[in-house]
Amino acid sequence: MNSVTSLSLGRIGVGVAALVKPDLVGSTLGAPTSHPLLTQWFGSREIALGAATLLTSGSARRTLVLLGAAVDGADAATAYAAVEAERLPRAVGYALTAVAAGAVVSGLLGLRVRTTRVVETV
Repeated sequence: MNSVTSLSLGRIGVGVAALVKPDLVGSTLGAPTSHPLLTQWFGSREIALGAATLLTSGSARRTLVLLGAAVDGADAATAYAAVEAERLPRAVGYALTAVAAGAVVSGLLGLRVRTTRVVETV
């Protein structure tokens, strides 16, 4: 399974968890549990990005992966900024930053053009 498919399935899994158990996911992410709606919105976004990516191919899939990388990059920047503004504990904020940055890397690695090496035999 390539990294784009894995990332898409991961998005769907996290999204379903956020919709079904927003308090649990929200507290894990360091979000206030008094506002599960925000966690559920996050879940809906993740499901939509993951499913759309799995259901497409070619340039449409590439565009969705790039869109996902942009969203994940924004998530990483937001988590980092929250730590710097002391609105999120360092351990939680840096962990969220790392996860989001890892998703960016995973998506971009999945877009690499695979080349095959042709070996001549004499």
